[in-house]
Amino acid sequence: MFTFNEYLRSLRHFNTTSKERNEYINLYYEDYGAGQPVILIHGWPLSSAMWEYQKQAIVEAGFRCISYDRRGFGKSDKPWNGYDYDCMAQDLNDLITALHLDEVILIGFSMGGGEVARYIGNYGTSKLSKVVFLSSIAPFMLKTDDNPDGVPAETFEEFKDAIKNDRLGFLDDFGKNFVNYDENEDCISKAQLHYNWTIAAGASPKGTLDCIDAFGKTDLREDLNKIDIPTLFVHGDADQVVPIKPTAKQGHSIVKDSELQIIKGAPHGCVFTHANDVNEILLTFLNK
Repeated sequence: MFTFNEYLRSLRHFNTTSKERNEYINLYYEDYGAGQPVILIHGWPLSSAMWEYQKQAIVEAGFRCISYDRRGFGKSDKPWNGYDYDCMAQDLNDLITALHLDEVILIGFSMGGGEVARYIGNYGTSKLSKVVFLSSIAPFMLKTDDNPDGVPAETFEEFKDAIKNDRLGFLDDFGKNFVNYDENEDCISKAQLHYNWTIAAGASPKGTLDCIDAFGKTDLREDLNKIDIPTLFVHGDADQVVPIKPTAKQGHSIVKDSELQIIKGAPHGCVFTHANDVNEILLTFLNK
């Protein structure tokens, strides 16, 4: 269990180096445990609360576990602008700098894989030890002539139209697709679905909207080409949100000596439905 001092230390915010209306953007983070630092980067449209079933396992395995809310989400500030991967990678760099971290292990889930990739593309790997792309959108989600297995641009425009017209209704439907609910009712409760919805509902509508272009249309292939540290890709073979071919499989082919772990039957939100499998895979890689 977490100690009281660890709990107090966990309830923190930090100022980024970016401003809006002459005020620094302030991000919320939690910081538990001791040892080598592991930073968890959440998916869209959730917050760091999505890592509930991973934090405990990582801390108990002897690591320092840090998770933060992306700008616009969770308990972080909700600025109007800055929802592109350059800005969000800068936020991640600000966190690493503010906490004076070295030998960091980054774990990016879904959209969070974009921060991992762009951080390395812009800042290199001198502060890092390992990286994990979990159900990640990296390296490239958009269908193009040279990325034929990607998602058509029309799909992302449909997402944006749905959010503009009925954001809360969209989030309800998306939350079910996130975990393939019809096939996984025995793995995830309606209460968990509702909790996820409340997290997503509390996010910035503008941030929720703008992030679609970031995760859906940003080409991160050149960023992945710069990875020169141990790398793991983890993806469910039943992911109906982020297709595996243009993401995990393509990323694995780009990053030299990387590992690819495919979880049979796992949906996009495998951290909820297949938490034990995810934790076992992560801890095995972290302990290598």
